[in-house]
Amino acid sequence: MADMRMPELNSVLIAGNLTKDPVIRHTRNGTPVANFSIASNRKFRSGDNQWQEDVCYVGIVAWNRLAESCADKLRKGSAVLVEGELQSRTWTSEEGGTRSTVEIKARRIQFLNKRRVSDASDGSEYDDSEEEFSVFEADYDEPFTPRSNSINGAPERGQ
Repeated sequence: MADMRMPELNSVLIAGNLTKDPVIRHTRNGTPVANFSIASNRKFRSGDNQWQEDVCYVGIVAWNRLAESCADKLRKGSAVLVEGELQSRTWTSEEGGTRSTVEIKARRIQFLNKRRVSDASDGSEYDDSEEEFSVFEADYDEPFTPRSNSINGAPERGQ
């Protein structure tokens, strides 16, 4: 039988709203990293034909210029469309136990909120004439290589 190889595919596309403001930190070598989580809602009909809603909370991590854009533009409640890949990481907690998580390492984030305009002619908070659907992409030139850094052992791009 021929040698069968599984294709290497790790791709995620999810939309949701931020549950808190992004937290931005810097690694020992000064690389910015932003962490935030989003709530993604799913509506479905239950067995008794009633509409139900389920919420999935997902952690997001963004690096470099993408992290800085998130810290500058996003706040709790901001709507985003995130394209990226799943990554898992493990670290030792302050109590000495081992912790782990699975999160999305963002490659591309589209900000879906309307642009705030403080001097809108009708006094409204948002300017409906021009919506800001900005797209920010990661600036990765080489494949992602997990390495430990100063942020709880989170993976970092090759240095």
